[in-house]
Amino acid sequence: MRSLFKLKSSLAIAALLALPLAQAANISKDEYASGKTRVGAEYKTAKAACDALAGNTKDICQEEAKAKHKVALADMKYSYTGKLSDRTSALETKAETEYAVAKEKCDDKAGNDKSVCVKEAKAIEVKAKADARTNEKVSDVKADATAEKHDADYDVAAQKCDVLAGDAKTSCISAAKAKFGKS
Repeated sequence: MRSLFKLKSSLAIAALLALPLAQAANISKDEYASGKTRVGAEYKTAKAACDALAGNTKDICQEEAKAKHKVALADMKYSYTGKLSDRTSALETKAETEYAVAKEKCDDKAGNDKSVCVKEAKAIEVKAKADARTNEKVSDVKADATAEKHDADYDVAAQKCDVLAGDAKTSCISAAKAKFGKS
């Protein structure tokens, strides 16, 4: 049973990290607003469907509906802004909601089995959130490194222009600035 849980947890973490970068393509403000309305309506429908259930099954259903709603809103915000911080927030939201659902499912167990179930679910959440923050930091470092590389390449290109004179030098410097994004 533990190996099955570990497999599921590994798959959950992989799914959290697989948020496609294609979503970074910004959606319009109108699409964002209509998407929020659609997600809200889907949440109400899903929550209403849980009313037919009873006990912990109902609680799990409601928690899953709430999780789907929160994740959809977070993903939509990332799609709207395209910001790396919103991507990280969406990944963290997924981790938090997965934990909430898993914790609710643990209520069917008792004693030590329940404690272990909750601890395993919490460990998965902590790992997924750490991975999300790590990805954000790695992206920041890569961006900084790219900027440093461009600066170094520009410095070399500008140095090569120093042997020229007059219009040739001005043209060479302008070309280097254009190539390396300098103003």
